[in-house]
Amino acid sequence: QVHLVESGGGEVQPGGSLRLSCAAPRMITSVFNAESMGWYRRTPGKERELVARIDPDRTTDYDESVKGRFTVSRDNAKKKVYFQLNSLKPEDTAAYFCNTVPVKRPWGQGTQVTVSS
Repeated sequence: QVHLVESGGGEVQPGGSLRLSCAAPRMITSVFNAESMGWYRRTPGKERELVARIDPDRTTDYDESVKGRFTVSRDNAKKKVYFQLNSLKPEDTAAYFCNTVPVKRPWGQGTQVTVSS
């Protein structure tokens, strides 16, 4: 029973870009539309951290580490959340997950982003 499905990760060089996608197939559309959604990331040895959120009114907020480089957006009709990652740095290497803010759903498998030269 998959609640959240992340995709779009990969390996890129520093300065590169990726676009991550998150689908919420089991969420009723009206519920999805009313939820704040977030992108979280986890690196080995560290707790999963929230790095970006988008509210139902499309207000966004970002962690200082990604502000100005990453952009979160949503398509309510498709029940999807997107994460455009630009100017990637090696320290952005992590597994990226989406979930509600605060977390209410089981975690998906995430999508791995590796930034390396």
